[in-house]
Amino acid sequence: MIEEVKVPNVQGISIKDAQKVVKELGLELSIENEAEDLDKENTIIVDQTPKEGIVVNKGNKIYVKY
Repeated sequence: MIEEVKVPNVQGISIKDAQKVVKELGLELSIENEAEDLDKENTIIVDQTPKEGIVVNKGNKIYVKY
């Protein structure tokens, strides 16, 4: 059986912190239009899909915009 987890809120935090949060839950972060030289420590996420609280299967991706 596939484990399900609730999507965390990653809006308003850095990409680096968000990657840590989603990895701990068994999810992946997918960054829209990611630049090669993106500063993940100082770049803040402004939008995410799916939104916080949605239940998804472990291993799913959270798509984010900065």
